Amino acid sequence: MPTRAGQAIGTRALPTVTVHSAPLVLPISGPPVENGAVAVRGDRVLRVGPVHEIEAAYPGAVPVRWPGMITPGLVDAHLQLDRAFVPPFAHGVTAVAGVASDLDTASAFGRTGLGGVTYLETGCEDEAVWESRGRDQLITAIREVDHPGAVGIAAHSPDPMVMEDLAILSRTFGLRLHIELGRHPVAFLDEVGALGRGCHVAISGPLDEADRKLLRIRGTAVAISSPFASEGLLDGRDLIAFGTRTGGDPLAAARLLSHDGAPGGRDGLDRLLVEAVTTGGARAMGMAEGPQRLGCLAPGGRADFAVFAVEADGRTAYTALLHEGPGRCLAAFTGGRLRWRLGDGTDRVGDTDSVGITDAPAASGAGEHEMRRLA
Repeated sequence: MPTRAGQAIGTRALPTVTVHSAPLVLPISGPPVENGAVAVRGDRVLRVGPVHEIEAAYPGAVPVRWPGMITPGLVDAHLQLDRAFVPPFAHGVTAVAGVASDLDTASAFGRTGLGGVTYLETGCEDEAVWESRGRDQLITAIREVDHPGAVGIAAHSPDPMVMEDLAILSRTFGLRLHIELGRHPVAFLDEVGALGRGCHVAISGPLDEADRKLLRIRGTAVAISSPFASEGLLDGRDLIAFGTRTGGDPLAAARLLSHDGAPGGRDGLDRLLVEAVTTGGARAMGMAEGPQRLGCLAPGGRADFAVFAVEADGRTAYTALLHEGPGRCLAAFTGGRLRWRLGDGTDRVGDTDSVGITDAPAASGAGEHEMRRLA
């Protein structure tokens, strides 16, 4: 059997290294890199740094030169899924906290290539219904969902016993919790044991200082889904992310909150907002650390990134991305694979698996399967 030079018999060749470079790379986990590059092998980031250093370290790599700026993929931390869901790759979004009300929607979403967590929506009006069938239906759904990624629970019920049991189930199965605060007061969620680092909440209205403080104490991240909800959350003390709910552009939503005269100056606020739509969303879903970490570009992390037609230098990177980035995404990658590119969506940027386009399957049609709603 013929083998390539340097390849031992009985071993598989490593995937080709691809070096994506641009006038500016904004890793989020480190300072901006002018004339920077990201080395990718398979679905992982190998190294980030100046392009001359990266190309010297990987002389046989496939070079891909982009205009503008390379950033981590954006994270939408609150998105309600449905059968007509279209992956928001065109906004540079590569991971979402997607809430699905049925198994078919959750399974279809799992095939889009998006990262993040799929939250199975569940809730019962009272403890009797939960005990008779609700708990078993949820456990069955968790086991049966056809999904390659992480699964969580979107919990809501007016019954404190049901919410307490959902919190226990999430910890027992090691699943993330996601809760809309419009349905439950913060104090109620704390009493039933739902708050903590394994949970993040979505808000569409302002919180008072007592609620903000309790969320900080519990280490619970807040996904801002309306500009009216940002009051008191932009001083750097709270764990914040952004959620669009409908699949819009989280960077555009964050831009609405940038203004002169902000604490720490406008540059400081702009950086806070950019971090919220990247690593903030990853932290909300418990995916800011470890081998599946999102929201930053660092060695060993998942190769989820986006390219924006934005010109900037290291000093202006965050402000330029926030104010000029919305609507100017050129390409989006998840796991090192090109999922979307402005213009002809069937083009390849390189003749390697790591950069080939994968067409995301469309979500199942409404009539294809009977709806299997969770209790």
